[in-house]
Amino acid sequence: MALKRLTRQRKAILEVVRQARHHPDAAWIYQEVRKRVPKVSLGTIYRNLEALVAEGYLVPITKAGEATRYDANLHPHHHLVCEACGAIVDLEVDLPDLRTLAREAHPGVEVREAEVTFKGLCPACKAALKG
Repeated sequence: MALKRLTRQRKAILEVVRQARHHPDAAWIYQEVRKRVPKVSLGTIYRNLEALVAEGYLVPITKAGEATRYDANLHPHHHLVCEACGAIVDLEVDLPDLRTLAREAHPGVEVREAEVTFKGLCPACKAALKG
């Protein structure tokens, strides 16, 4: 997949998100990109994040009342949200086809996408409780 226009800023944003060990929000991405491109604006970050999502390079993770976070892992997976620190952890878990189950249970609906979010503790918070 090739970016339509690989500007310096867009390339830096994509690299920062891909290298992040978490699912960063725009503010964190902005701080990291500024280390590479000092004169980048927050508006440029937002515009390029939207473009990278539209072009299929990033997946937005939205939760009501919170900043959108971005995921560079494009393989099918689910997330665990840590109840202690708010971290989002990728989980590779096989689940039944939830879209088909929903369509079978409710024939009148058109299910286009299904998303599963697990809640619990990330490894760091779990270890801290044991310590």
